Amino acid sequence: MDRPTPIDEANHIRPRPYALPRPIYVRMSDVPAGHSIGAHSHDWCQLIYASEGTMKVITEAGIWIVPPQRAVWVPPHLEHAVTHATFTRARHIYIDRTAPVNLPDRCMVLDVSPLLRELIRAATEIPIEYDEDGAEGRLMRVLLDQLRAPDQENLHLPAPKDPRLGKICDALLENPADNRILDDWSRICGASSRTLARLFLRETGMPFRDWRQKLRLLYALEKLANDRPVTEIALDLGYETPSAFIAMFRKVTGRTPGSYFR
Repeated sequence: MDRPTPIDEANHIRPRPYALPRPIYVRMSDVPAGHSIGAHSHDWCQLIYASEGTMKVITEAGIWIVPPQRAVWVPPHLEHAVTHATFTRARHIYIDRTAPVNLPDRCMVLDVSPLLRELIRAATEIPIEYDEDGAEGRLMRVLLDQLRAPDQENLHLPAPKDPRLGKICDALLENPADNRILDDWSRICGASSRTLARLFLRETGMPFRDWRQKLRLLYALEKLANDRPVTEIALDLGYETPSAFIAMFRKVTGRTPGSYFR
């Protein structure tokens, strides 16, 4: 069960619950850049919506980047940590695990439609112990109806479990601009490049090169949300020119870096 951290810098307008007073409980918090919450879990489902700022959710299965106007779905009893790269205006929707929600039992980033955004905003203004059979209860049920899995999950970076791959991934998370190929990593990890390539595909579902590109994309999204210049991001990621970075970004997301958060 979630417990407040001893020192909590976030401005919580409603406290974290020890038990849900209703099937849906909404909490608001304004979180400073750099704030993090260590690994924990809940007895209930959680939807964390970022109306402003960027969050990173980390589980054993990987990393999810949550840009502005997106939300992350966290099923019950899943251990997860949350970090905030920028100031974040967060809305936490706690949902009883028996509630009728048509979402998988795994983490994912959801698109937030204008209707869902307004429903979340309205939910923050109703009483904690709302009338489940009245208008407020109906509003909450409509909110649940609007929670839908995305067609594609572009904001998730899967984490391999093999310790040899772990060495590579940890190094790249520390320095996404590292351009070493698997032949270079094989001498460090004690496995052939062919073995490493096979393991990457088996454990992450993508080739090593695509995994590294996805890591760089997620790193870029965090920086873009913090209004960092495209040229600076491109150089930080090891691209020789900003145009090469922009081409990669457009190919993966269908948008330019400058238009992604509009």
